[in-house]
Amino acid sequence: MEAFLVSTGIVALAEIGDKTQLLSLVLAAKFRRPIPIILGILVATLLNHAGAGAVGAWVTTFLGENALRWILGLSFLAMAVWIMIPDKLDDDDVKVDATHYGIFGATLVAFFLAEMGDKTQIATVALAAQYASLFWVVAGTTLGMMIANVPAVLLGDKMANNLPLKLVHGIAAAIFAVLGALALLGVG
Repeated sequence: MEAFLVSTGIVALAEIGDKTQLLSLVLAAKFRRPIPIILGILVATLLNHAGAGAVGAWVTTFLGENALRWILGLSFLAMAVWIMIPDKLDDDDVKVDATHYGIFGATLVAFFLAEMGDKTQIATVALAAQYASLFWVVAGTTLGMMIANVPAVLLGDKMANNLPLKLVHGIAAAIFAVLGALALLGVG
């Protein structure tokens, strides 16, 4: 249960102001059909995070406990720093055409591609390596993505203007820093 709760909380906080959340806002403004957008985000996240979690679980099979502890600790500390760097949505991330795939398909493809190499995907790899429960990590990181992105889809850009992003990013960074320190100390 710890893997689920930690994964949910970390990803929900890390996703605030992230480029995939900005993409959610753009998709909502462009298509104005929240249900297929939300379903596209859900499926893209499940696919992306299941793959990332599998990589994290696989890494633990050939790394020794000491090496894994250092890699995880340093990874979490790097995530703490990375979260403090604001994301921007590039024009390439926004080119979404629903004519061939429909709104669901366009959202799925755009969101899946935008999530590749993103903070939350890397966090999923690290969390799956940290916890021996791939299912609960993927369930938690997916729920965290939905917690952050569904309101973005439903409320549009009004929500983004009212959130203290620096405070939210600071809290997420602090959580990653604590996890990194605990991993380096061999606690947990």
